[in-house]
Amino acid sequence: MTPAIPDSARRDDLPTSVPLLDVSRGNAMLRDEIVEAITRVVDSGRFLHGPDVARLEETLAAICDARHAIGCASGSDALLLALMAFDVGPGDEVIVPSFTFFATASCVWRLGARVVFADVDPVTFNLDPAKVEEAITPATRAIIPVHLYGQCADMDALLEIARHNDLRVIEDAAQSVGAEYHGHPAGSLGDVGCISFYPTKNLGGYGDGGMVVTNDESLAEKIRRLAAHGMKTRYYHSLVGINSRLDSIQAAVLNVKLAQLGRWTNDRRANAKRYHELFAAAHLDQRLVLPKELPDRYHVWNQYTIRVPHGRRDELRAKLTERNVGSEIYYPVPLHLQECFRTLGYRRGSLPVTERLCQEALSLPIFPELTAAEQDRVVQVIRDVVLDERAAA
Repeated sequence: MTPAIPDSARRDDLPTSVPLLDVSRGNAMLRDEIVEAITRVVDSGRFLHGPDVARLEETLAAICDARHAIGCASGSDALLLALMAFDVGPGDEVIVPSFTFFATASCVWRLGARVVFADVDPVTFNLDPAKVEEAITPATRAIIPVHLYGQCADMDALLEIARHNDLRVIEDAAQSVGAEYHGHPAGSLGDVGCISFYPTKNLGGYGDGGMVVTNDESLAEKIRRLAAHGMKTRYYHSLVGINSRLDSIQAAVLNVKLAQLGRWTNDRRANAKRYHELFAAAHLDQRLVLPKELPDRYHVWNQYTIRVPHGRRDELRAKLTERNVGSEIYYPVPLHLQECFRTLGYRRGSLPVTERLCQEALSLPIFPELTAAEQDRVVQVIRDVVLDERAAA
């Protein structure tokens, strides 16, 4: 049954504010179990390379259908380590989307390689394979598809392009633990997958943390050494690596949370479905562009991102803020137009779809503990703003 939008008679029954995220609400239910897990680490004194880390690596490898998982300090480091393992450096090019978080591109830049931005598909927000193919040159070494907002990129097409051009595929799965493509988990589709445990992710810790997953044993061993200053045996360095370790306290927290991941994903998916129904019932699906889950994907809805056309996005967001409804713009400035990448030579108009999305995308609350009343409030406010715009037109 399609839920009805609450009418004016019920306005007083709805919450007066809705947060974009409420990390503490989810953590509160697990507080005692998490404190107990942290206490065990404190009492053991094994703050690095302890059993909690090994357990998390084993479990994440299984979730991602990968044979190996290597904990590291952040999702950003996971991407950096993957590129380092493939010896990417000066003279090389790596193709990435511009419509993504900064770390997807900065890891390439930090190694002295050239960042090559490709445009994205307007429906999924992910890399457009045709644009990737156009961007390939003899210097291209790798592609980094981002499974943005929790839905996988078009991996069949991207992997075919990679095979034909002898390229590595590094999945940026920072927002998509548990997502699937044709029944295969994110992280297991390319040569290597990179995961973030930043607190706001669909599987978030109590601080920074990351993971690299792969089916390649020799690659896994190299990444593990690179993350430990290039060491396998202590004080013997076969590589020049970095210091990037996932600490045992973060692993202990994440081990507790992993037991809830399936339920949280189901709740996010239910919230996305209900948004679709609410927007359709209010005929807002004719005024906004709603996100879509493609038939061959399993979306974990790290974000629920609508598109607000006709230059109305910032106005809508301002009015949501006025009425204490949380929202966020992921992302307001495309990476190819960021000041730090100016020397790459991109200009406004270089990636038209990306630039349009940066003007239209608006993410709404979708966290697992979001209540039906809070969703009603979000849609009610959006409806009122859109009706006001229509009346003023």
